[in-house]
Amino acid sequence: MDFDAYPAAVYHKCISRNYKKTMVVDRIAFEYQNRVLIEKIKVSTPFKYEAIFQNRGCFIYFKEKGPKLLSADTNTQVAGREAVLLKCGSHFLDLLKQTDGEEIEVIVVHLYPEFLKELYIKELPALLEKRGTSKQSQVVASTDVISKFIDSLDFYFQNPMLVNDDLLELKIKELILLLVQSKNIGSIQELVTDLYSTRAIQLKEVIKLHLFSDLKMEQLAKLCNLSLSSFKREFKKEFNDSPASYIIGKRLEKAKELLRITDLSISEIAYETGFQDPLYFTRLFKNKIGAAPSAYRKENSL
Repeated sequence: MDFDAYPAAVYHKCISRNYKKTMVVDRIAFEYQNRVLIEKIKVSTPFKYEAIFQNRGCFIYFKEKGPKLLSADTNTQVAGREAVLLKCGSHFLDLLKQTDGEEIEVIVVHLYPEFLKELYIKELPALLEKRGTSKQSQVVASTDVISKFIDSLDFYFQNPMLVNDDLLELKIKELILLLVQSKNIGSIQELVTDLYSTRAIQLKEVIKLHLFSDLKMEQLAKLCNLSLSSFKREFKKEFNDSPASYIIGKRLEKAKELLRITDLSISEIAYETGFQDPLYFTRLFKNKIGAAPSAYRKENSL
């Protein structure tokens, strides 16, 4: 999660600024060699953030509530007191509207490949030895040791004058060791391989995974590592249809099924099928299907 777009004054190794007029309410960050390495961010919900890591991985810990995590290979809900370990690529973090008005604290640790190489210079061959790879970004379940590590970072956020480069190096090594010992990360080899390996992204996989997600066309294109024009062109080749026509058609098919076999409200069905505005969903459904959702349900319920 890179908030460098929000300028902040640097004091020693600490950056802090209050952002009352943005979704970022407060940010404190520690720099290492002029790059943000560890930061604590307080955000106000609802909050959707596009996190692009083309040259690094990222460990993100959510204190109270976690977001919906959407990436090329992941569509999952993260709970509070859980973390996600993001590989290089594009990700979207969405704190749902049900949490409107809350302030959520997030701890972010940036994992730069060149920094890890410097940190583990003697162990580097062993670290990069492949022991099998995971196909998706990983959710790290809450453990006492991870929670204690987060608590230790809070101490330094409250006492930034104690922070220097040596301490930051130790904290990164500590995090890596804790992740290795967690049930979710099998080995340091797998961790490093997952973070920095490149993998061909299949457009068909991305569309299937996010067919009912609240993502715009531009965001789907980014998850495929394509420009919008290239995405539309490749989509046409793959599905013989335009993205908008295909996605809307599939969503309405799903909506029809839910209307027939469930008791979900019209609004709930709209959200389930990727429409964030139930009124727009109702108008579109009536226009495309020829009947309002409620009328369709009445005529077709099982």
